[in-house]
Amino acid sequence: MGVIEESFHGSDLEVIARRFHMNEKDIIPYASNVNPLGISPLARQALIDHIDAISAYPDRDYVSLKASISQYCGADKSQLILGNGVSDLIRLIFKTLAPKNTLIIGPAYAEYARAAKLEGGIANTYMLKELDDFEMDVDEFLKTLDSSIDMLVICNPNNPTGKALTKSQMDTILSRCMSLNIFVMVDETYVEFVQDVDSISSVMLAKKYDNLIVLRGISKFFAAPGLRLGYAITNNADILNSTSNDKIPWSINSYASVAGIMFEDEHYINLTKSLIQTERNLICAALSSRKTIKVYKPTANFVLIKLLKEEQTSADVFDYCIKRGFMIRDCTDYEGLGEKYVRFCFMKPEQNDNMVNTILEIV
Repeated sequence: MGVIEESFHGSDLEVIARRFHMNEKDIIPYASNVNPLGISPLARQALIDHIDAISAYPDRDYVSLKASISQYCGADKSQLILGNGVSDLIRLIFKTLAPKNTLIIGPAYAEYARAAKLEGGIANTYMLKELDDFEMDVDEFLKTLDSSIDMLVICNPNNPTGKALTKSQMDTILSRCMSLNIFVMVDETYVEFVQDVDSISSVMLAKKYDNLIVLRGISKFFAAPGLRLGYAITNNADILNSTSNDKIPWSINSYASVAGIMFEDEHYINLTKSLIQTERNLICAALSSRKTIKVYKPTANFVLIKLLKEEQTSADVFDYCIKRGFMIRDCTDYEGLGEKYVRFCFMKPEQNDNMVNTILEIV
């Protein structure tokens, strides 16, 4: 049995390093789901060239930043809400709408339920079935919806399963939710890693449905969690007005605004997509050859696997990997999963080769 008794966020390198008496620099963060290429070269140069931007207030309306985001994702500038990361936007939306009854598609990021409860509401989970490989049966799901639900939360692609609903499926869900007066929040933190983003993303549906808000950020795809920039797209006038009035002025720092040029870095964007697609295919093929694990075919930049050896737990695999410098995600604390699941992201090829070989040594 492994010695880990708790699960860690992908950013908890310092905690892990202390626990295992390791140097943080010797740990490859396979739990963080961050683009292994690092930040956009254009953004890096812009930050260097505008280091003195910290001495001035940013544009209160973030006109240039919104223009870059609008061009990048195809949303109208008037539909955009900026926040201090996606987590900030989640809290802002729950504060604005204060839903009494929230339904979350699970397994899911714990912050959704936490935000709902902080605003005095309750959060229930519609748990996707492992027997269905965590794929949603949309027709079956629609039968569970009723007017007692105020908000539906969907992470698409889902974290931690890596499964995604198509835009067509989202259209069907949104139509039903509109008829029941259910507001829908779609977290697209990982959608840019999908091979065909347009077939998955709900951004264009925001022009059709005013009961929808789509969340995105720069922490994962653009490898810039420290800049704390998130953005939301919605056509709901009440939310646009309310959030504009409730937000603290200058909530986005000057550097995040300067780094907005990352959205125009087509070479970096295409290179990232190519790398992730190639590594996703290679890693899943290598893992799928082993009969003692089950691989859930992913759409994003990480993969979830189930351990099939009766005596083996996620803590065992985490422990084995971290001692060899690979920090994967023990999924024990995800509701609906438990101690048989681990998740890890895709890094650079040579790192992935070593990590996959390490996984295969123990499973």
